[in-house]
Amino acid sequence: MQGHFDSELTEVGLAQARRVAPQLARYAAARLLSSDLSRAARTAEEVGLVCDLPVKIDPRLRETDLGQWQALTPDEVEGAWPGALAIWRTDPTWAPPGGESRLDVAVRSRPVIGELEAEFDDPDPSTALICAHGGLITALSCALIGLAVPSWMAVGGLGNARWVILQRRESEAGWRLTGYNVGPLD
Repeated sequence: MQGHFDSELTEVGLAQARRVAPQLARYAAARLLSSDLSRAARTAEEVGLVCDLPVKIDPRLRETDLGQWQALTPDEVEGAWPGALAIWRTDPTWAPPGGESRLDVAVRSRPVIGELEAEFDDPDPSTALICAHGGLITALSCALIGLAVPSWMAVGGLGNARWVILQRRESEAGWRLTGYNVGPLD
């Protein structure tokens, strides 16, 4: 359970980043943002090379702070906090000891999107790519599309080197989910 633990991108992860970068380049993004954690920032670097975009690092895009659970295995968490993993997996408002809830993560990261909306507030649509982490991406996506918080846990996990496609609605405020867990077939 990594959370804010700053692990390096593995060789497999680097190969995955290099494999998806050309696919992400097809979106012709105007901006590329990344979490400051090494595994996401290194992925963004690979994407930026192919997309010819600089990477803007933003710590608000970090994965969920898992507090005392950080760098522990699920078995270790279960041994020290019996039943807590089950609660965490079913309640987006519950946080590990000393950590953040999924709701907290969405609240922390939402201003990044607000800033992009303000920057792109013109008649021509623009695309931004964000390299982050599965927990953050899922929580932020649920918040942006207005999914009721109790329903957030019905949305499945996001695989490594996979992405979500959200489109800003033109005629009204809000976002629309048009792709989830998108990526190459293994």
